[in-house]
Amino acid sequence: MSLPIAITDILHGHAIEWERLEFKEGWNPLRVLHTLCAFANDFRNLGGGYVVIGVAESKGRPVLPPVGITQEEADRIQKELQNLGHSAIFPSYHPLAAPYVVDDKLVLVLWAPGGRNRAYRAKTSLSKNSTETAWYIRKNSSTVKAAGDDLEELLSLTASVPYDDQENIYAKVGDLSRTLVIEYLREVKSDLAKRTKKLSLEELGRRMGIVSGVPEMPFAINVGLLFFNPEPWRFFKQTQIDVVWFPEGRGGDRFTEKEFKGPLHQMLRDALAYIKKTYLSTTVVKHKDRAEADRVSNFPYEAIEEALVNAVYHRDYNTREPIEVTITGDELTVMSYPGPDRSVKTSDLVKGLATSRRYRNRRIGEFLKELDLTEGRGTGIPKILRAMKKNGSPRPKFRTDEYYSFFATVLPIHRDAKAAAPDLGSTAGQVTGQVTGQVTGQVTGQVTGQVAQVVAHLDGELTRQELQDAVGVASRAHFRTTYLDPALETGLVEMTQPDKPNSRSQRYRLTPAGKKLRAQQPKKK
Repeated sequence: MSLPIAITDILHGHAIEWERLEFKEGWNPLRVLHTLCAFANDFRNLGGGYVVIGVAESKGRPVLPPVGITQEEADRIQKELQNLGHSAIFPSYHPLAAPYVVDDKLVLVLWAPGGRNRAYRAKTSLSKNSTETAWYIRKNSSTVKAAGDDLEELLSLTASVPYDDQENIYAKVGDLSRTLVIEYLREVKSDLAKRTKKLSLEELGRRMGIVSGVPEMPFAINVGLLFFNPEPWRFFKQTQIDVVWFPEGRGGDRFTEKEFKGPLHQMLRDALAYIKKTYLSTTVVKHKDRAEADRVSNFPYEAIEEALVNAVYHRDYNTREPIEVTITGDELTVMSYPGPDRSVKTSDLVKGLATSRRYRNRRIGEFLKELDLTEGRGTGIPKILRAMKKNGSPRPKFRTDEYYSFFATVLPIHRDAKAAAPDLGSTAGQVTGQVTGQVTGQVTGQVTGQVAQVVAHLDGELTRQELQDAVGVASRAHFRTTYLDPALETGLVEMTQPDKPNSRSQRYRLTPAGKKLRAQQPKKK
């Protein structure tokens, strides 16, 4: 059996916070039981954790190479875990066990995701006559008994499952894309990717924790639909990122809006690539007193990336509001809804010192980190502050209201970049802001900004891949559903072989209406 994450990431903490990892040199059933109970309670909604047996620990870090265990020990441990899950933890709870060979040594990895029936209790002793139980939680990298305010708070979470980890009763397992799942497993270098041909989509989903329910009625989990359905907005309205450019400022009459949709990670990457390509610039600042010149960005990409990743991670997908990125000649703002957890003090938030006690989405952050789209929880605001300071930019601003109804990260433009590039984004604004309605009587659909981009980049006859690369979209599914198919439907683009739509030699070209529209667009600089 394999896990949906590479064993190297587990051993080195690359995609998992250290507080979600525990290493055991040998098999200690009672201590492992208590740690599994703590991971099942998932007190901070971090997504549970992993216990690695056969690896010693020093100051919370693994000691490599591993000590290892024998095959007989691995088999015996798995049998004991099955019994403990029924008789020593309440309600019943069973982790996923997967053996791995590391440096010629066998280790056993236990994946313990956050449980759906918390709060969980475990026996304090495994002696035959013991009946005493206690609640366990994680505090930093340690497992402790929950007591006092922590226990009261844990009990208040009874049967409370974060929205991203809930079953979606309106979706079937078949709504998950096997192709997207396999692409993800390959990208994170999971050993599970090698076994996909032998597993049904349901079996694959259960091992990844994106399918749940009884065998006769399985359901897709919300986080699975968000990452592995090509059109997640069908299940979660307004799951999109809107990038809006105001060339005259927020009070002006003109603006350009571009929407990004698709699986969360692809939507995020596409939006970041577009912002980087269209709105980011570098200014060379020369000095009279020294030969070396400084190079500054109008907005540091690292700060934008972290702000947008945080918005994708922390927004409420039960709220029908998109993530908004608004850009003016003075600042770039990333807005998401609702605001931070109420455990965050507004005064700390404004100062950039806020840390959340509990996370809204325990699984989304896990997937984003495995895809190297974020470093980990609690690092967002500090990373933004560092990136702005390193670039010499003004200090960013973090905003919400007394009702915690929104969260905004405001990145002021670098003063030298503002003086050097007052026409920020003007080319993109002309392309997407002037196309709608210019070609009349010859267009059968809506000329969106994405369609305009296809028209602007379609020179001669191009393959689907060539056109996708020209537009600059990473996801094939997103490009086809949001760019290419709408362009074909408008009558602005046509196939060179319309009677063979799936031909390997298929090309795409502009129709007469498409050529007319392209002639009306300002030439790309």
